[in-house]
Amino acid sequence: MTRAHPMSTDEAALLRRLRANDLAAVAELHDRYAPAVFAYVYRRVGEQHLAEDLTADVFLKALEALRRGRFAHSALMAWLYRLAHNRVVDHYRKQRPQVTLPDDHPATDDVQAATQERALHRSVRGALNRLTDDQQQVIALRFGEGKTAAETARLLQKTEEAVWALQHRSLAALRRLLEGR
Repeated sequence: MTRAHPMSTDEAALLRRLRANDLAAVAELHDRYAPAVFAYVYRRVGEQHLAEDLTADVFLKALEALRRGRFAHSALMAWLYRLAHNRVVDHYRKQRPQVTLPDDHPATDDVQAATQERALHRSVRGALNRLTDDQQQVIALRFGEGKTAAETARLLQKTEEAVWALQHRSLAALRRLLEGR
């Protein structure tokens, strides 16, 4: 079984430029990867301003790591997702742990339906918060970000088989929690 997929030629070239302190490469790093990092963080925290702040922190940490010679050795996106995950975990350690769903549900005139929808979101949010970090991360990447199992494996630096197994366990645990077992 192989672990992570090799880095693309384009990614390797960007990494070389970053290590050579090419300022244009720093801008390219941000332009290329910030939307995906923001989307990942937003799915975990559910608040736009907080997600923007945490995403900015991820790129600040990346620049600090570059300055200290502790930058990614391979797979930039996987490394940035790991930084993002760690930043979200750090944020919740300082507060009450919670994974939230985005508040982008459709508006409705039906008060009862809206109340039921909010209750469902609270139930799912509460169940997600009770999963392990790895389980939350797989669910966020596979279902929140729409990543394939292969992409998720590369980003988490796991085998595809491990991602499928983790996804299966995560969904089973989520189902048990939602059914109250």
